[in-house]
Amino acid sequence: MKPLASKVHIKDHSIRARDGYTIEARSYRSASHPYDRPLPIYIHYHGGGFLFGTLSSEDTTCSLIALNVEVTVLNVNYRHTPENLFPTPFHDSEDAFEWAISHAADFNGDASRIVIGGISAGGQIAAALAQTKKREGAASYKSLQGQVLMIPCLAHPECYEPVLKQMKSPEISSYRENEFAPILPMSRMKMFTDLLYPKTPALDDRRANPSGASPEELKGLPPATFGIAGLDPLRDEAILYAKLLTEQGVPTDVHIFKGVPHGFRRFGDKLSASKDWDGVMHDGIRWALSQPEAVETMKIKVHG
Repeated sequence: MKPLASKVHIKDHSIRARDGYTIEARSYRSASHPYDRPLPIYIHYHGGGFLFGTLSSEDTTCSLIALNVEVTVLNVNYRHTPENLFPTPFHDSEDAFEWAISHAADFNGDASRIVIGGISAGGQIAAALAQTKKREGAASYKSLQGQVLMIPCLAHPECYEPVLKQMKSPEISSYRENEFAPILPMSRMKMFTDLLYPKTPALDDRRANPSGASPEELKGLPPATFGIAGLDPLRDEAILYAKLLTEQGVPTDVHIFKGVPHGFRRFGDKLSASKDWDGVMHDGIRWALSQPEAVETMKIKVHG
């Protein structure tokens, strides 16, 4: 992070949650951009299974986005398990989204052009947030230009049956193929979900199960970029959700990183796929802001 510090203006913010809690947030803006020119906003929700993650853990990711994409980045540190259970992290993320619109001037962002996104748990939050704002008919939904979903969790393991029903060969689902994958085997995923949910969520709770949305719920959602790891138990639900969005006329940009597990970006430049990962995230934000057109058939771009 140190080599980037002189190139990025960083500012900490405090956001009041609906229950009075103070949510930590941090904004990043390239020092090369005139500060009197508002930039589109990218709101970032970190990964970590709803258990891990800090503002500082995302400093490099958010700084690189600020430097390579003409946006102001807002990094949101929603509350974690085990102290905070479902749906608190989702409420924090929704409250931060609304705050970003009403306080965009605090970090010189353009409140009318917002892209949301995240990694793993953060990808789930972003997907759920887009559906929530559309379903509520929220005034803020007009500001939402796109979503960047990197290795997202989109279905609770106990609510996975609708995902399996969409498969020609459920016996080779990613839950089975990648049951013992490194970084996120099924046993660890179960640990994360057991910590977050005191009981199995309802199948129609779209925060826990975004991929279970009906065609009517999906129509009109903002453009979505997907970054999917080939050796990830979460692989299939992301592919199928992207397919459902495409079928409902939502512009999609779908990428699969072949032969790597969930969370592979942590290995840095030791993996060639890491550079591709950064490109997918950065290009995904630009693409969403370009008002892309929908396509009739989902296209998958394979990396590696």
